[in-house]
Amino acid sequence: MIDSHCHVDEPAYEQDREEFLQRQKDGGIEAIVVPGVNMHSVDGIMDICRRWRGFCYPVLGLHPQDVAEDWQEQLDVIHQAILNHVSANLDVSERIVAIGEIGLDYHYTREFEEAQHEVFRTQLRWASELDLPVIIHNRDATADTLEIVKSEIRNQKSEVRSQKSAIRGVIHCFSGSAEVAQEWLKMGMYLGIGGVLTFKNSKLAENLANVPLERLLLETDGPYLAPTPHRGERNEPILMRFVAMKLAEIYNCTPQEVIEVTSANSRKLFRLPTKK
Repeated sequence: MIDSHCHVDEPAYEQDREEFLQRQKDGGIEAIVVPGVNMHSVDGIMDICRRWRGFCYPVLGLHPQDVAEDWQEQLDVIHQAILNHVSANLDVSERIVAIGEIGLDYHYTREFEEAQHEVFRTQLRWASELDLPVIIHNRDATADTLEIVKSEIRNQKSEVRSQKSAIRGVIHCFSGSAEVAQEWLKMGMYLGIGGVLTFKNSKLAENLANVPLERLLLETDGPYLAPTPHRGERNEPILMRFVAMKLAEIYNCTPQEVIEVTSANSRKLFRLPTKK
């Protein structure tokens, strides 16, 4: 299994991070994608991924909840870190594999709504210029998130002789409607599926009815959103097996088939090394 989204640098893993990562590796996890949230997470993520090269893959970006008065400084620091890393021409096992976690979040406050929009657009453009995928966060902001991505795609297409790459990526922790799922699929996006799928009152299973398995990625969002029967506990990549079991019921296949297809999807999107 590949975990396409786990915050390994979070304090929840601090006391036993090395043992935790070794347990995931021994438990059959092939790779973990580690997203950033602000400029302060850059060094920690890069250090973890250097020490676990070929197992943990770094992603840097400014999360919408971290957009505040210092957002321009945050962007400058993160952008420079990304450019420095890209220019180093590192081996595939060491390189940054995406821009993220980026997007919009109106759940707690809309104080910096306009800044969130600017930050989101800016990072989408970085990804396009650097030919990197994006990991998109959307919470209580679906209409604006869709419109910004659509408008950036339109702007791309209208540019004459554009040297930019097509915007591509994954909608992290997807929990939207069937109609919204189709909107994202039309733009070529993948949907990240995690523990929410297993929750008792979740409608996600029925909303995936017309979504091909080939467009899904497994994720934890660890340490958050552990699947049933571990809901409320610290989430770990090896617990994705419960999500795979639920997806197997939905797609009328085996959990192993789910794991193989979603892992192939993650390798394709993030350009991870092929499993040996």
